[in-house]
Amino acid sequence: MIEIRIHGRGGQGVVTAAELIAVAAFYDEKFSQAFPSFGVERRGAPVEAYTRIGDKFINRRWHIYEPDFIIVQDATLLGAINVFKGAEENTLVIINTEKNLKELKGLSKGLHIKTVPATQIALDILGRPIINTILLGAFAGMTKLLKPSSLEKAIRERFKGEIGEKNIKAMKTAYCHTNPDDKYCYLTKKAKIPLDSKQKFAVTT
Repeated sequence: MIEIRIHGRGGQGVVTAAELIAVAAFYDEKFSQAFPSFGVERRGAPVEAYTRIGDKFINRRWHIYEPDFIIVQDATLLGAINVFKGAEENTLVIINTEKNLKELKGLSKGLHIKTVPATQIALDILGRPIINTILLGAFAGMTKLLKPSSLEKAIRERFKGEIGEKNIKAMKTAYCHTNPDDKYCYLTKKAKIPLDSKQKFAVTT
């Protein structure tokens, strides 16, 4: 069983991100569950949400304390709360930030950390700092746990019309950067958005 913990702030779509992962996993014919941390979600306040994916029915119904993967939607949480609690050396941490790792404060040593400039991608494609679907694209590309076609289906089911198509485009952009040779991907134009200050994203249709 795979356990994923998502950190962000109220209003950033943290719970939606967890639910989209679970729905995409369901379309991949896996068992899944998603739920938020208990308590009232206030805009701007730290929020956690959790997703589990497995090949068998999942009986667990408690918080995720030792995650296999951590997604941090807001880098200002670093140092403000312990987003790395329960993480081990093989835990993959994906952080939304334009900074490289040397510029970030509050990182735990020994963790496998990747950065994705999701806010920049969102502004470029969506025109708004809506970053959850972008981080899910990067997550799927880095982990191979979800088929991008299943994520696309989950996003289209959740977001209708133009906003849905833009979110799919944003998800594809992140996914196809991490897997440029994937048969799912085809590139149309280059966007000057760095990943880990070394590579470039390509906007996809």
